[in-house]
Amino acid sequence: MATRGNKLVHGDYGLQSLEPGWITARQIEAGRITSAHFLKGEGRLHIRLFPHKGITATPHETRMGKGKGEPEFYVAVVKPGTILFELSGVPADVAKQVMNRISHKMPLKVRFVERRDY
Repeated sequence: MATRGNKLVHGDYGLQSLEPGWITARQIEAGRITSAHFLKGEGRLHIRLFPHKGITATPHETRMGKGKGEPEFYVAVVKPGTILFELSGVPADVAKQVMNRISHKMPLKVRFVERRDY
């Protein structure tokens, strides 16, 4: 049985990951801004991932035994097949252009998917 993360829920077009990895909060925001600039208020973008995992780091040249370190950034853990973004309210050719621009901001291989109504 397919999980909810692998199907389009909110929109007609989507961006699906093809490999596992991390997507930082900055990369998600870059995708959102890119789509907002291109769409100019048209359509609706649904972001289907959230950066829950905090990545910590200690400063360089710090001696051992001083604790874990401060959170540096946050990431969303992505598995293959996860829908990252969904788009509705625009024609297919416009959606393809928007998702192409967003895909250039992502660190993973992704593909454009469309809703299939049976």
